[in-house]
Amino acid sequence: MTVKELEMAPDFTLLASNGEEVSLSDFKGKNVVLYFYPKDMTPGCTTQACDFRDMHEDFAALDAVILGVSPDPLDRHEKFIEKHGLPFLLLVDDEHEVAEKYGVWKLKKNFGKEYMGIERSTFIIDKEGRLAKEWRKVKVKGHVEEALQYIKDHLS
Repeated sequence: MTVKELEMAPDFTLLASNGEEVSLSDFKGKNVVLYFYPKDMTPGCTTQACDFRDMHEDFAALDAVILGVSPDPLDRHEKFIEKHGLPFLLLVDDEHEVAEKYGVWKLKKNFGKEYMGIERSTFIIDKEGRLAKEWRKVKVKGHVEEALQYIKDHLS
C-alpha cells in the first residue's frame, strides 16, 4: 500500500521518545512533518535531524510538528536526542508497520549486500490529516529548507 497526495494519511500509533504512545491523529489541527530515516547516529541521519533541530522554531511558527520515524529502539532514540539536543519526538517503528503503510520499507543495496530498510522520505500532512506533499529518496542537503518552504507557500 502506498499513500497518495491529497488522500487522508494513514493513521498510526507508535511508542515515542517521551515514553508515551503517540498517534498521527493526536496532531489534527496542526501541520505534520513526518520524516522516515534509516538509523540513529549515522552521518546522514544525524545531519538531517540536526537540520530539523536548527529550523524547529521556524516550523513551529507555521503550526507544524516534526516527527521522526525509524526502526531504532527507544533507548537508541533517547541517546540520539540527548547527544544532539533534538526538540521533537522520534517514533519507534521496530516492526516497520508504519514504514510499510507509507511505502518506505524497501530493498536496499549497500556494498554488494541486499537488505530491507527505510528509504529516507518525508511527508507533509495538513491540518485535516491529508497528505499534502511527499519526498522519497531524499537527499539530505537542503531538504529541510525545502520542506519548510513548502509549508510556507502552501499551508500557512
